[in-house]
Amino acid sequence: MSRFYDPTGARYGIPTFPLRCAPDGYATRRQLRTRGLRPGGQPVAAQLLWRSRKARGGIRAAWLFRLDLAKPVRPMTPGMWRAHAAMMRARRTCPTCRRDAGYVIPPSLGMCVTCAYPEEQRAA
Repeated sequence: MSRFYDPTGARYGIPTFPLRCAPDGYATRRQLRTRGLRPGGQPVAAQLLWRSRKARGGIRAAWLFRLDLAKPVRPMTPGMWRAHAAMMRARRTCPTCRRDAGYVIPPSLGMCVTCAYPEEQRAA
């Protein structure tokens, strides 16, 4: 089979499966989140390994968690909603003109588009 297939964990220390070959009952963090779940403090139960040109060592990994031990995602409290709104307001506020741009300021510009390109805004 594949060199990444180690369901007993003898080679890698934890059960290991090739990409897209995980057995039922396991999910990555992202898959848990789409189901409205979180790992809930459980340890990593298994891992997926696959070859990738993007990874430094040529191998990428994804941790798997057991679905039966996963807990529901905690709901946002009013204080968390306020903190989130303040954070987004800060990301939308231009440091140059101090106005709400209506969009998240691009980090590459560091200011709203109107302040970054004033000559093009006058011409339009």
